[in-house]
Amino acid sequence: MFFKKLNFWYISSFLISLLVALPIITVFSGFFETTSGYFSLLKNTFLLKYISNSILLLIGVLFLTFVFGVGAAYCVSFYDFPGVNFFKWALILSFAVPAYIYAYSLTAFFENYGTAFSILTYFFGPYEYNYLIPKFDGLFGSIISISFSLFGYVYVLTRASFYYQSQNLIDVGRNLGLSTKKTFLKIILPSARPAIVVGLSLVAMETLSDFGTVSFFSISTLTTAIYNSWIAFDDLASANQLSFILLLFILFLFFVENFSRKRAKYHSPLRGGFVSRPKIRLKGSKSFYATTFCGILFFCSFLFPVTQMIYWTLKFPKYLQDLNFLSIAYNTLLLVFLSCVLMIVFAFISNYGNRVTKNKFLEMLTTFSVSGYAIPGVILAVAFITLVSFLDNLVFINFKTLFIGSVLGLVIVYFVRFFALSANGIRSGYLKINQSMDESAYLLGYSKFKTFTKVHIPYLKNSVLLISILIAIEIIKELPITLILRPFNFETFATTAYIYASQDLLEAAAAPSLFLILIASIFILIVSKYILSDKQ
Repeated sequence: MFFKKLNFWYISSFLISLLVALPIITVFSGFFETTSGYFSLLKNTFLLKYISNSILLLIGVLFLTFVFGVGAAYCVSFYDFPGVNFFKWALILSFAVPAYIYAYSLTAFFENYGTAFSILTYFFGPYEYNYLIPKFDGLFGSIISISFSLFGYVYVLTRASFYYQSQNLIDVGRNLGLSTKKTFLKIILPSARPAIVVGLSLVAMETLSDFGTVSFFSISTLTTAIYNSWIAFDDLASANQLSFILLLFILFLFFVENFSRKRAKYHSPLRGGFVSRPKIRLKGSKSFYATTFCGILFFCSFLFPVTQMIYWTLKFPKYLQDLNFLSIAYNTLLLVFLSCVLMIVFAFISNYGNRVTKNKFLEMLTTFSVSGYAIPGVILAVAFITLVSFLDNLVFINFKTLFIGSVLGLVIVYFVRFFALSANGIRSGYLKINQSMDESAYLLGYSKFKTFTKVHIPYLKNSVLLISILIAIEIIKELPITLILRPFNFETFATTAYIYASQDLLEAAAAPSLFLILIASIFILIVSKYILSDKQ
C-alpha cells in the first residue's frame, strides 16, 4: 500500500519540499559544528552588543511601523477627506524603496554640507548651517530608514482588516455610549489584532534580516556579524552559530505571538455578518490633520528618497553615463525571470501533489519548507554554502564551482527564501477549486496530468500573475543573498547601489537606486489593484 502511493506527484512534491528544507535544516545542524577561536572571542566581547543592538533596532522599528501603518489604515478606511483616494494606493509605494536606499537618501540630505545645507544656503545665503541641521545616523538612522520602508506591511494588512470589520461591532460601541476614540481603542483595534500582528511579524523578520541599512550606518547587529564571519574572517562555522542565534530570535517571536492569542477569538458573534460601512466625512481641522498625516507619510516614505535620487542623478550626470544600464538591467531581470519560472512551476507541482495524495507527512514537510521566508537571506546564503561544501567533500564532485558564485546558486537560494510566496499563493487559489471539479474531470477521462494542465493551470492564471509580481519585487530589492553568491562582475541595481554607497560615493549610488525604485514602483502599481481593491 505504501509503495502504491509513491506515484509521480508524491515523489515530485517530496523532492521539492526536501530541496527547500535542506538549507533550513543546515541552519539548525550548523550550531553543533566546531568553531574557531573567533566565535569564542565574540562570546567574550561583542556578542552581547550585537544582540542588544538587534533588539533595540527591532523595538524601535516595530513601534514606528505600528504608528504609521495602523494610523494610515484607520484614516483611509473610516474617513473621507481630501486626497483619501490618492493616499489609499500611494502609501504602498514605500515598498518600492528598500531600507538601504532610504538610508543613502537620509544621510545625503542631512549630512554636513549635504542637500539640506545647499537648500538653506540657496534661500537664506551663506552661513554655517551644519550645527542647525539634525543628524540621522547610527541606530536612530537605521530605525527611521527601515520603518519608512516597511510600514506598508502593517498598512496593507490592517486596511484590509478594517474594511471587512462588521459595522455591527461599531454600532454596538456607539449604542454603549463609547466615544470615537474609545470605539477605536476597545473595538476596532482589538478586532484587527490578527492582521496587525501578521504585519508586525513580517516587519520583525525583515528588520532582523536587514543587512544593507545597518551595514551602511555601521551598526553591529547579528546580521552584520554573520556576514563578517563569512566574508571577512572566512569562518563558516561561526557564521552558522550566529545564524542559529538569530533564528532563535525569530522562532521566539512566533512563539510569543501564538501563545498570546491562544484563547482569543476574532470572528464576529453577531448576526448579519458584514455590513457595508459608509465613510465619515471629515471637515475643518480634522480633515486638515488627516490629510497632513497621510501627506507627510507619503512624502517621507516615497517622495523624499526619490527626489533625492533624482536630484543627484541630474546634478552628477557623469555617474549616469558611466552606469552600464543594459547589463545591470539584464542581470536583474534575468534573475527575476528564472526565479519566477522555477518557483511557480514547483509551487504548482508541490500543491497539486499534496492535493491528489492527501498525505499528512507530505503536508507537514511542505509546511516546514515554506518557513524559509522567515529566515534572513544572509543566513540562507551561509547555510547554502555550508550544504554545498558538505556535498563537495562527500561525493568528490566540485559542487562549489557549480553553485557558489553562479546564477544557478543565486536562483536556488532565492527559491528557498521566497518559495513561500509562490507556494502559499497557489495554495490559496487551489482552496477555491472544489474537489468535485477534479472528480468531474476524471469521469470525462482526464488523467491527473491532463486535469492539472487543462483545468487547474488556466483557472489559476490570475494568481500566477500576482505571485510573479510579488516575487519580482522581492528579488529586485534583495541584497545580502546577491552580494554573497553572485558571480564575479555580476551586478544588479541593488548590488551596484550598495557598492557605490559602501565606497562613500552616494552620488554615484543615485542612478541605480532610482532605476530600482522605478521598476519596483511599476510592479507595485500593477499589483495594487489586487491588494487594495474594495471589492475583494
